Amino acid sequence: MKAGRFFRMAAASAPVLDGVFGINKPIGMSSAQVIRDCQHHFNPSALFKPMIEQEAALRSQESNNKKKRRGYGKRDLRVKMGHGGTLDPLATGVLILGVGKGTKSLQSFLDCTKTYETVVLFGASTDTYDRVGKILKKTAYDHITRPMVEEALNSFRGKFQQMPPLYSALKMEGKPLYEYAREGKPIPREIATREVEVTELEMVEWYEPGTHSHRWPKEEATNFERSFAEQVWKVEKDQMVNKKLTPEEEEADTKARTEHESFKRKADEKVDALVYDKQNKRKKANVQKEVPMMSGALGDKPPAAPRPGKGSNLIPETPDTDSSPPWDDKGPPAARIRMTVTSGFYVRSFCHDLGTKVASSAVMAELCRSRQGDFVLGTSNCLEFSELAKGEDVWAPKIKAMLEQWNSKGQTTPAKPAVRAKQNISPSAVESSETPATEAVVDGEKESVAA
Repeated sequence: MKAGRFFRMAAASAPVLDGVFGINKPIGMSSAQVIRDCQHHFNPSALFKPMIEQEAALRSQESNNKKKRRGYGKRDLRVKMGHGGTLDPLATGVLILGVGKGTKSLQSFLDCTKTYETVVLFGASTDTYDRVGKILKKTAYDHITRPMVEEALNSFRGKFQQMPPLYSALKMEGKPLYEYAREGKPIPREIATREVEVTELEMVEWYEPGTHSHRWPKEEATNFERSFAEQVWKVEKDQMVNKKLTPEEEEADTKARTEHESFKRKADEKVDALVYDKQNKRKKANVQKEVPMMSGALGDKPPAAPRPGKGSNLIPETPDTDSSPPWDDKGPPAARIRMTVTSGFYVRSFCHDLGTKVASSAVMAELCRSRQGDFVLGTSNCLEFSELAKGEDVWAPKIKAMLEQWNSKGQTTPAKPAVRAKQNISPSAVESSETPATEAVVDGEKESVAA
């Protein structure tokens, strides 16, 4: 049978489902791992069998050169998927996924507004601004009250320039900032900020000392890491008050920038000279044969749960409450805060800066994205991740309805979101740190840098 005829028959047997839907990402899992787990269930399913057959027909018509150019990790037949804005392993909540042609719409979701719920734990700061980093410093917290925090929230409403988290600013012009610190040189230029907007901000719950189970991490940062953090924080503070450099600082800044540009240019020349085709180096013995991905009808036994991938169980689900807490008294207070923000907002930076506003410090203990665009937790367009393990007869009707709903609206870009989002009803609202994605990711091959 010719490939063209096979393709027409495959297309006529059942419609190929494309589109966009949401899924509730569990804690401890990377966004790319969510895609891999979805593909584990989708690839052998009857629901996506037409898509797999269509892809097989298309590949059968490829030239030999195109087949050779296909990456070794992409030669198996799989449901094409991507996500429209990554969530860190610590975070839970809405992760927008595109299937097939739906992946072309994912980039547009990076610019829509989002609603988050986060728990701010006062009294300590870490290098990652969350509960899984290293302790940089501990500060007094006995003076912190609910009215004080509610008053401090006023400075975060509306539009303002936000500093990135400490570890997100670790490189400047391709060179890690800690290298400047080790060399005793000043940071060559200002740390880039971004304009963000908070359209809604409210405290939904206040936890008095001794009434919650949130914990600081136990691991302490090294003396160098503390010194480096203090240097970066000083630069950030000077920038926020628009402090001008002295002539000596300006001279040192210009010199450091010139030296770095020379270093960067020479490094780029070396890299250009080392570019080569790595695929030609691979041995044929390492090439894996394609295996059949079809399992048959809906009545077949569902595929076994995938073994934990490299993006699973990256952090503990809850803080260790069995051991003694890292304080001698009742401990610090905490606050659960809900916010609706524009694209590029760093929730962990907000937590860190809120601690500074109340003359203390703070870390992000939980994070949940309850809404992104029109996708809301607990609604008909957001699947619970746990339903994948229940089998195709459970998740397939829901996914089918979600994709049909998306296509019925003729959507290629996310609709304008409602101003107020539905409250998060996720049973597991312990999210880590959210990181704005810089690109939509297809097939889980790339992961955006967390923020």
